[in-house]
Amino acid sequence: MSEFFFNVKYGLNHVLDINGYDHVLFLMVLSVPYLFKDWKRVLVLVSLFTLGHTLSLVLAAYNIVSVNGALVEFLIPITILIGAVYNVYTGGDNNKSKSVSVLFFTALFFGIIHGLGFAREFTMVFGDAENKPLALLEFALGIELAQVIIVFIVMFLGFLLQTIFRFSKRDWVMVLSSIVIGLVIPILIENNIF
Repeated sequence: MSEFFFNVKYGLNHVLDINGYDHVLFLMVLSVPYLFKDWKRVLVLVSLFTLGHTLSLVLAAYNIVSVNGALVEFLIPITILIGAVYNVYTGGDNNKSKSVSVLFFTALFFGIIHGLGFAREFTMVFGDAENKPLALLEFALGIELAQVIIVFIVMFLGFLLQTIFRFSKRDWVMVLSSIVIGLVIPILIENNIF
């Protein structure tokens, strides 16, 4: 039972680590356009992101794929920037009549990229685990719990700002997405891929 709690806590800490806030930034841009009434869609998006993240960890843990770490560390902030710029461009308009398959595929694909960024550390920690699939699932559970916490906080702040302080949804999405852009640009500049 202690291994279960260790693995779940490790997943929680992976997302909530203050030094690795890129995961939080991505969750912010993923969830900011939504209201509490959209919780099912947000849960699917977050779960697809977790699925992609876990899939890339499985591929790395079993030495099926190996990717240049510097390239992945460059692509992670690019995914965040794409999400934030998309939010600014659309103003958070998540029209239900638009096809959501592209959005769901994007969340899955971006999850794969983010998972590859953590694959080396994950392999070092869990590489010798007796039951890797179980450790992966427990770790993924921790990630999912942490992501739900972050998404709830973002949606709750949006609710407060839009109901009590009368921010328009568009303004909330634009401000938070712009803040994320301002935080992610220095990460890209500091990245020495070129």
